[in-house]
Amino acid sequence: MPSANTRLIKFTAEPAGSPTTDHPKPDRLVRGNPLRETWNAVDTALPAGQVYCGVWRCEPGRWRIAMGDTERELFTVLQGRCRVHDAQGGFEEAGPGEGLYIPPAFTGEFEVLEALTKTYMICE
Repeated sequence: MPSANTRLIKFTAEPAGSPTTDHPKPDRLVRGNPLRETWNAVDTALPAGQVYCGVWRCEPGRWRIAMGDTERELFTVLQGRCRVHDAQGGFEEAGPGEGLYIPPAFTGEFEVLEALTKTYMICE
């Protein structure tokens, strides 16, 4: 049987099991107080950091985000729509089949326009 580090993992819009749940921190809220559900399938140490990936679901809302100096995320939208706003006033919007890369040290806001389900990979 393959070890946990060599097995394939399939992600779907309807993940099995119970998610961890949370809400954005109150001091980061811009609009709403959306429930966020996370099914984290990978939490593995790298030679110089950590990698996480899984499925994330969220209700509509908007909150401030700040990536760490070595933190980056790549996500793909499975259902719904979102916008990621940068600190300069621009934004990128993503819907089903589209993805966004958020670079290290990025600051801005994450906005869920329609109930969102995405797969994600975060490296720190």
